[in-house]
Amino acid sequence: MAEEVKTQVRLYRFRNRLRDKTAGLGGEVVEIDIEALQAAEAALAEMAEDYPDWVMKEIEALSELHRRCVDTPEERKEFFSEIAEKAHDMKGQGGTFGYPLITSFAESLYTFSDAKGELSDSSVELIKNHVDAMRAVIKGRISGDGGEIGKEMQSSLDEAIKKKLVKK
Repeated sequence: MAEEVKTQVRLYRFRNRLRDKTAGLGGEVVEIDIEALQAAEAALAEMAEDYPDWVMKEIEALSELHRRCVDTPEERKEFFSEIAEKAHDMKGQGGTFGYPLITSFAESLYTFSDAKGELSDSSVELIKNHVDAMRAVIKGRISGDGGEIGKEMQSSLDEAIKKKLVKK
């Protein structure tokens, strides 16, 4: 007959600290003040109205950094770093204010312009492509995904990136 083997098992119960943090003290449900929520939504809507003007200033700053890359190639690394920083800020805001194409183009620019990358003339031209695409979105007030125009813009920028990558 087979010998029976007994195994000891210990069971540990850990406190759910995440629930404690999200459910308030003592586990009660926290209610959000409707008036505070409405005030926050109104403030966000007002900021959304100002977003195109604000982001156009950032796009012009990117354009100036592009010009400086063209004029002073020996300083490109510093300019690429500044471009990446601006693109990083922009990518987090576009979708919030109804311009996800800005987020997409800024994310691509951020990834591409990271100072660890290549600083060639074709890289500088690709910066211009990104800036031009963002400028077109804001001037045309192309919100949301942009429909067919948005797809064409994204496709055109993706094609420019592919061409640059093939040249490497």
